Amino acid sequence: MKMAFENLASRLADTFKKLRGKGKLSEKDIGEGLREVRLAFLEADVNFRVVREFTSNVRERCINSEVLESLTPAQQVIKIVNQELIGLLGGKTHHLDISGSPPAVIALYGLQGSGKTTTAGKLALQLRKSGRKVLLVACDVYRPAAQKQLEVVAGMAGVSFFTLGDNIAPEVIAKRGVEKAKASAHNVVILDTAGRLQIDDDMMVEARKIKEAALPRERLLVVDAMTGQEACQVAREFDRIVDITGVVLTKLDSDARGGAALSIAKVTGKPIKFVSLGEKLEDFEVFHPDRMASRILGMGDVLTLIEKAEAAFDEKKVAEMEEKLRRRQFTLEDFMDQMKEVKKMGSFGDIMRMIPGLSRAPVDVDLDPREWARVEAIINSMTPNERQKPDIINGSRRRRIARGSGASVQEVNRLLKQFFQARKMLFQMSSPEKLGRFRFF
Repeated sequence: MKMAFENLASRLADTFKKLRGKGKLSEKDIGEGLREVRLAFLEADVNFRVVREFTSNVRERCINSEVLESLTPAQQVIKIVNQELIGLLGGKTHHLDISGSPPAVIALYGLQGSGKTTTAGKLALQLRKSGRKVLLVACDVYRPAAQKQLEVVAGMAGVSFFTLGDNIAPEVIAKRGVEKAKASAHNVVILDTAGRLQIDDDMMVEARKIKEAALPRERLLVVDAMTGQEACQVAREFDRIVDITGVVLTKLDSDARGGAALSIAKVTGKPIKFVSLGEKLEDFEVFHPDRMASRILGMGDVLTLIEKAEAAFDEKKVAEMEEKLRRRQFTLEDFMDQMKEVKKMGSFGDIMRMIPGLSRAPVDVDLDPREWARVEAIINSMTPNERQKPDIINGSRRRRIARGSGASVQEVNRLLKQFFQARKMLFQMSSPEKLGRFRFF
């Protein structure tokens, strides 16, 4: 999976490395560094006016601050870039407004193909997990099978679904959906509206009618991050018609440039509230400007990692594992259980990139489903005694395990090596003050 802003992050890291290599910095050094930063932003498809303002602000702060006299000038530059980057991305986290008397109505707008229907399911799942009773309302009466798709997504998210068919005006469906929610004690309604291939008058008239009929408290624009600066123009048009309250960026995992995210908040004045980072319904996050800036600058994202760990790990199992580690016990069965838990958090590569200092480290631990199945097959081919006491697995046992699992001896050796390395690391971290919230790395 590509990391959002991968190209930009790489270019910025190289630029900062050069600055660190210079020791003391002159105005000329800062100017040359910012030229590289400007090029990196433009290559990331960031709006040129945004780039100009950003680099101008950074330059002014660097020249007018203590950077030139600092003993660690490069670190001071990075600090300033980080602060300006947070401002560029919106400054602070903006949460959904679902206060007031229920139901809170959320309308999703956007062009066709931006991912509105999937986003509706992702948002519904997140709200359901936080204790909300959600109703998804299908207002797209044009795209073939759009309503059936939303019904399937609603089932996957474990929430309710409503529609009146494709012969009823969208604004009527929206209004009736809200009435249905009130009658059935749903406290959140999400309206999945229709899109077009491009902005046209019919879509904008319909968007306004749905707003007037359902009075959505949140009017979120769903935009494809891969459209780059075009997303800004789309956002401006929808904002003009329905006064959007925020933006959801989809397919951010597929865009290594990230220009839309770096431009849209500044250009429109409307915050990015959520980002979609994969195809699964769980691949959906609240957008935190400070955390995203940290990722871009290679500083990791520990807070998001903690949240993912807390959501993925069963607290009872965590307590049991902590007790085992204190007794310096860790078996292959524990190893497999921990791998399954970590798998829920996403790929190992994505996890490693959230750890400070490892964002640019070469990661070769991402496993596809077939590799996960092979690991389980190898461990399941061992005897209970071997799983409990892996140190007894000698050459003949490894050959037997390989035959039983359909793997090669080399694959068995590699798995055991990974296990022993993980066990050693966990034992080193097994003091109470070091266990923390992370159980596997």
